[in-house]
Amino acid sequence: MNWLERMKSGLTTRVKREVPDGIWSKCPGCGHANYEAALERQRWICPECGHHYALRSDQYVRLLADPGSFVELDARLTSTDPLRFRDTKRYADRLKAARRDSGLHEAVLTGVATMGGHPVALGVMDTRFIMGTLGAATGEKLARLIDRAMVDRRAVIIVCQSGGARMMEGTLSLMQMAKVSAKLGQLAQAGLLYISLLTDPTYGGVTASFGMLGDVIIAEPGARVGFAGQSVIKQFLGTESLPEGFQVAETVLQHGFIDRIVRRDQLPAELARLIAMLSPPGAVA
Repeated sequence: MNWLERMKSGLTTRVKREVPDGIWSKCPGCGHANYEAALERQRWICPECGHHYALRSDQYVRLLADPGSFVELDARLTSTDPLRFRDTKRYADRLKAARRDSGLHEAVLTGVATMGGHPVALGVMDTRFIMGTLGAATGEKLARLIDRAMVDRRAVIIVCQSGGARMMEGTLSLMQMAKVSAKLGQLAQAGLLYISLLTDPTYGGVTASFGMLGDVIIAEPGARVGFAGQSVIKQFLGTESLPEGFQVAETVLQHGFIDRIVRRDQLPAELARLIAMLSPPGAVA
């Protein structure tokens, strides 16, 4: 059959081409296929619907800190298995897998940097490490970060991204809520600024402690913010659906639990402006 006869009969031929991984990304919000190189330039915000893709801790550091200014602290501090916990697998094995798969030693990356030229102490949680859960080492790293901020007279920025407290460590995990909160109380007494940035998701013990203790509490658009997760609430209520916008940042803002919602591409400028406005004279470069 020649090409003219094919046109008449409606037959077409297609060459199947394999698309390499890392070239295109399907938006979780609208399903649009986005070119990843363009997404990176747009701070991983979908150009079609504005959905904010999940970011790794190192990506947030590159987004927020001035280039070349970030110096990591307590890089090798990590959790142990004091309870010898086991559910479907040993907690010790979960820790090993998390370190291997994420390249991190713990669920938070901490360090000092400048932001718009202003000195800051920056902590960024990472859901790649056991869903960003708050363990003993996570809390210890944040406590040490706040101590460093008080010594250097720096503002503290914590990027929250967590499923809650890490129950495999029992009380040792839960006490980190109080420990970090107490450290933030000392920071406030020293007259230093704390800004909490809530990203998707922020749940459980993180929401119930330092996530909601910021002098200014900012959320990214569409971030899920709450205590118990939606699936748990559905089971508890015996329902298959929840109200539209339930536990989403925009609804949380309407109910007065956060101060503002800021698009990711506007965060560096907004945070620098807030630090300049709200920090005491000795804490602003």
